[in-house]
Amino acid sequence: MLRILQSICLFTLVAIALPARAASSAFDLVGPRLNVSVTREGVTLPLSQVPNLAEGDRVSVAPDPARVNGERYRIVAAFLRGAVDRPPKEWFHEALSWKPKSATLSMNVPKGAQQMALFVMPESGGSLNAIVSAVRKQPGAFVRAVQELNQASLDRARLDTFLREMQRAERKSPESVAAISPILTRSLSIKLKSECLQLAAETQSACLTGDRETLLLQDTHSSALADTLSGAPTDLAFQLSATPQAGYGSYSSYIGVIRDVFRLFGAFQSSQLQYIPALAQMPKGGIAGGVGILLNTPVSFAKPTSVMVVGLPAIEAPKPPPLRRSDPDTLSCARPGMVLGVEGAPLIYATDYAHDMALQLTRADGTKADVALRSDPSVGGFVADGPMPAGPFAPVIAGQLHGRWGFSPFEGPGFALSQADGGNWKAVDRTSLVAGRSNELELLGDGAGCVTQVQMQRGDAPAQDVTWKQSGQQGIVVTLPLEKVEPGRVSVVIKGAVGATPSTITLKALREAGSLDDFVIHAGDDEALLTGSRLDQVTGVTVGTLNFQPGALTRVDRQDRLTLRAVDIAAATALDGKSQSADVTFIGGRHKKVDVTFAPRRAAVTLLHVTGQSPDRHGNLMIALPASQVFAQDARLSFAFRLEGSTALSGRETIEIGTADGRVATMIQPGKGYDLQDASTGIVAFGPADALGPTGYGPLRFRVVSNDAASAWTPLPIVARLPEIRSLVCARGKACRISGNKLFLIKAVGTTKDLAKAQDIPDGFVATEIMTPAGPDGRIYLQLRDAPQAAAASIAAVR
Repeated sequence: MLRILQSICLFTLVAIALPARAASSAFDLVGPRLNVSVTREGVTLPLSQVPNLAEGDRVSVAPDPARVNGERYRIVAAFLRGAVDRPPKEWFHEALSWKPKSATLSMNVPKGAQQMALFVMPESGGSLNAIVSAVRKQPGAFVRAVQELNQASLDRARLDTFLREMQRAERKSPESVAAISPILTRSLSIKLKSECLQLAAETQSACLTGDRETLLLQDTHSSALADTLSGAPTDLAFQLSATPQAGYGSYSSYIGVIRDVFRLFGAFQSSQLQYIPALAQMPKGGIAGGVGILLNTPVSFAKPTSVMVVGLPAIEAPKPPPLRRSDPDTLSCARPGMVLGVEGAPLIYATDYAHDMALQLTRADGTKADVALRSDPSVGGFVADGPMPAGPFAPVIAGQLHGRWGFSPFEGPGFALSQADGGNWKAVDRTSLVAGRSNELELLGDGAGCVTQVQMQRGDAPAQDVTWKQSGQQGIVVTLPLEKVEPGRVSVVIKGAVGATPSTITLKALREAGSLDDFVIHAGDDEALLTGSRLDQVTGVTVGTLNFQPGALTRVDRQDRLTLRAVDIAAATALDGKSQSADVTFIGGRHKKVDVTFAPRRAAVTLLHVTGQSPDRHGNLMIALPASQVFAQDARLSFAFRLEGSTALSGRETIEIGTADGRVATMIQPGKGYDLQDASTGIVAFGPADALGPTGYGPLRFRVVSNDAASAWTPLPIVARLPEIRSLVCARGKACRISGNKLFLIKAVGTTKDLAKAQDIPDGFVATEIMTPAGPDGRIYLQLRDAPQAAAASIAAVR
């Protein structure tokens, strides 16, 4: 049997009887059975449901007539206290199995008692006084023995449960052993021999349950006991007299610490009595009140007569099991047979200490309902017995584990459950799939805890299982293997509890979008810069509730640079700089995230003066443009600016000029259109048509760029393309005829400066003449398409 029990058996006084066999014999000999019950505050429980005794408890002990086989036994119940505190003689009680009137013991746990032991010996073995004398001479040794025997009984219960469950699995299906053994070992704190799982299925169980003395593991809940057991044997009795027994089956009596008990007990052995260890066996779900006795040494009815020593639970305050959820981040499914995974207390599986267990559910209206539970080590938790109570319940149901630990009520961890008929699955907003790589797809719905299978299907191809995991209380994350999939539709099938209709979500897998490097916005700016690759596919960017629209796209050093303008300029300039990400939308509805970089406010630049020199237009009439507001595209512009703040101009800067909408831009280099007046004032001269090309029209802007740092954009006047008007002929009091080319550049024609009752020129106008009424002052006023908000231009009529 187990190694530590082999050590415990040494206290049978090796020198007196069977020294070699006692050290190696297994606890496989069945002794007499006792019936033991405990009554507290009017409630009576069998000993199998009592993890601890308390002062004032009424303990009843009687032999089981069916298991004494006509033999006469003397039963002595003794209460113990400290290692140096001898128990008074009145703490010893005797029952005689062969005398009906005295065959049953019924006694109260006295005040100050810490341990309780039962001594069972044949009638001829000796008297009550012999046991009283032995215990009172060496109280500390008996205190230690009772503690260890009780703990060893609990450890034996764990091991028996493991073996029983393994044998049940093997009988049911040898192939199931590999799957169930890791769960059992985790539930019962048993060492898993992983090498056994590599063997044939029919031999796995025998391998896993062999060499039993190495199977039981210790966990951290009773470290005080292990610490005291590591001392010298002569000190152990005194240390252990104040050490609570390991109430949760946490530290194994079989491993880690070799308990040198026989050296402590040798002092009180005699030629008349031989004390032998006995384990109390109370299988989970066994006979109520029945306490079997397991021995590793045959009982001697001759001198020296055997005295079987049985340790009972400690007399101490209740210690409810420290249960915790096995996986606190997942939901369970609210259905009959649901499993609530727990760990931290192996004895909930090996004993009946935890009883009347239930899960209290909270309905949507706040009322409560209980679901009965039973512990099952083969699934690693509690299993729901019976049907689920009637609702109404919310999509996510709150549940509280509760029950009784011995006589005391206790609460375990809370659970969150999904309704079995939940569904309504959908992909999170802005979800997109990318063909050619694995995708993590986040789905939201009401039944995350009830999902049993997720499959992916493409067209008419067979559905394939995919991996998935719960994500929060209303979501799952599915891994879709799209590495070898061409762009197209992908269906995801989510299967829930038995009887529930599967949900199907269809999405489109698109080609890989461009990469994103950075999204930069300066404090106070109304536009941002997105860098990366394939940014020509970007259709918009969202930062929180703020939307940006694509502007000019340039490419610098193999990197795309996309300017984006805010739809709400006021909101953009008020961004607070807190850490957040930008959601980038690509053609086809794909989305990607990129972190937002909030840069410091740019240096300000003030425009001082702007002038323009138009070229001669031979053969065309002169068009008078609003002064300082609009300049011809083919004019030569000059402007002066001042850089605000303490930074001085060096003359090595470049001046970036472009359209206000970011369509096109150019750089004016030092000495090639950019000169300094002084350290704070710069002069720029350029021709819009030459510098910006034919698309360089509309409102312009400029900024100063130095060492990759740029100032804020500063507006410039409007540059407009002008129609080529060759003649304007008006008859007095009659209509005027405008003749020329590119008349489509005129948006409207009027006879007054405010363009009241103006005549609109239709889009796509390709004619070479426009008829319009004559103006009262002899002039015709034009609204230019490139400067619709500017004051009207004018031309003089020829009469």
